[in-house]
Formats: sequence, C-alpha cells, structure tokens
Amino acid sequence: MLDLYPYIRPLLFRLDPEAAHTLSVKMLALGFGPVEREADDPVLRTRVWGLEFANPVGLAAGYDKNAEVIGPMLRMGPGFVEAGSVTPRPQPGNPRPRLFRLVEQEAVINRMGFNNEGLEVFARRLEDWRGTVGRPAGVVGANLGKNKDTAEAADDYVPGVRRLAPLADYLVVNVSSPNTPGLRALQGREPLRALLDRVLEARAAATAQPPLLLKIAPDLTDADREDIAAVALDTGIDGLIVSNTTIARPPGIPERFRTEAGGLSGRPLFEPSTRLLAEMHALTGGRLPLVGVGGIASGADAYAKIRAGASLVQIYSALVYGGPSLFRTIKRDLAALLKADGFTSVAAAVGAGHPATPR
Repeated sequence: MLDLYPYIRPLLFRLDPEAAHTLSVKMLALGFGPVEREADDPVLRTRVWGLEFANPVGLAAGYDKNAEVIGPMLRMGPGFVEAGSVTPRPQPGNPRPRLFRLVEQEAVINRMGFNNEGLEVFARRLEDWRGTVGRPAGVVGANLGKNKDTAEAADDYVPGVRRLAPLADYLVVNVSSPNTPGLRALQGREPLRALLDRVLEARAAATAQPPLLLKIAPDLTDADREDIAAVALDTGIDGLIVSNTTIARPPGIPERFRTEAGGLSGRPLFEPSTRLLAEMHALTGGRLPLVGVGGIASGADAYAKIRAGASLVQIYSALVYGGPSLFRTIKRDLAALLKADGFTSVAAAVGAGHPATPR
C-alpha cells in the first residue's frame, strides 16, 4: 500500500477539521483510497460472537456516519468497520465549529451531536453494500444513537434495531456520547436495564439477531461501572465497547482548548480508557467480549488493550495524524508482539495482563 498521506496531510491540515473530514469521505466514495494488498498474519485471525475477523483492528464509529464508504475503508485493511452513529430522523447536529485538532497531543475534541442523514438513508446504503458483487471481506457494525429531541430513548433505539438487524453483522447501543443532552444518564442501573430490555425484545422479534453491544463512557463512578457490568451480564447483551470520548481535560491539554465543550479522543484518552477496560474485564469476570477503543496509535497500544481484556480494538483519531497506513503498521507490530510473548492467537492474549476475577 503506497503511503501518500505524509504528502496529503499538510493540505488537509490547512482546512477546517470538519471540512477535511468531509473531503476525505467524498474522495474515498469516488475511489481515491489506498488498498491493502498484503495478507494479514494468521496469528491475528480471531473469532468473536461467532463472527470471523481476519484481524482484530477495526475502525470506530464516527468517521463513516452515514455508511457511505464501508467498502473503501475495508480495503485499507481493518478487520471490521463500524458505521454511525445513526438516529431515526436526520439531524444537523450542533452548531459549528464543533471539531478541533490538538496536534501536539495527537488528540481531537468533537461536539458533533450525532449529525447524520437518518436511519432510512443509512439502511439503504447497507442494503446496497450487501448486494455488492465482489465486496471486500470484513465485518460491518452499525452504531445507534438517539435524536436530540426524543424524550424516551428506547423509542429511537428500537427502530434502529428493527431496521438494521438484518443488515449489520453487529449492532451498538451508544449511550455514552457527551454531545447529546441527557444521553449519558442512560448508563444508570435502572434506566439502562429498561432500555436494554426493550432493545433486546426488538432484536428477538427481528428477522435476524446480530450481536448487540453497549458503548460506555470513560467518565464513570465506581458505582456506575459496577451497575453497567451487572446489567450487562443480567440482560445478556453480547459485549461492551470501552470507551467513548471523555469530558475530562487531563494535564497537557492547551489552555485554549480546555474550555471547549465536547468529547476528547486520541492519545490522552489511552490510559484512562485502558484502566476502565481492565476494570470492566474484571467486573464481568471475562465472560463478556470487550472492544477496546481510546488512544490507540500503535501495535503496542493495541496489544496493551488486548492484554487488558479486549477481544477486539478500534481506532479513529490516530488516523487523522497517521493516515491509512496505520492499519498495516498496527497489525504488523501487534503480530510481532503476540509471537514474541508466545501467543498463537489474539484470543490467547485477551486479559493476560489483567486476569479477570471470577464472579
């Protein structure tokens, strides 16, 4: 895969961050994207939820909000792509500017607010994708959100499940974005149980029953973490994505960005999200597959997430700074680290650094 990103990045960074993002999606949709032609190392192959992943490195939700470039993204080499977040009705999101680069910290702050074209447009694109002859291999997930003005959250998540269950390889209930008022309150024990009960009921009635995951925030109290783990195990959902962006502003964030509202992602999120990952692995007794996301920018980062309890990992913000070749670099270095420690598979390394406590 020829890496042209070092030459393109200066041009993109002259643009407003959101304009650069929009341009990159349009270029990929037109076919101007790199193609990974190197086969993945067999040590990276893994099986989760009965799905086969050529490698455990995926694209997180947020980049392809409207399921426009699933194929071009898979051709870059990730094992899976998660599109969304999508809401039942189209919505413009929050006022601009709402996306900021923190270049020295290799971080991003966003307060996009679930801007997207709506469920029906998203679903039709997934239908077209499923009907594409010769489409690239890879697992495709759909991340579900709620419209800003919907009072009863389940009234938005249920239609998403009904419409997308036959089209996506897995579904994600996103209750952890900091950019939709009141959304994170759904992570409390009783609201979460009520929501998941309705969502699981909708999945049971659908024509297909893909795995259902919950995406959680890094900004949780100890009680919140225990509640989420208990509800996840009790309801029987299939996994957790740990974690979304943070509202914290750790040391090192430039003063001019400290008061910008929104979620922080990228390198500063790596340590807190990895600690949370290890804790959720312990709280769930290793019985629930976890997806580790937050600050991954290298094979060593991905390996640390896996050793902390992640069966799969996702990247997004690091692509802003490293470009598409990052998928290849992470996979290559991850394979080398697994072999160096004597692991013959990704699954064998899951939780090796933080063994789960039986419950």
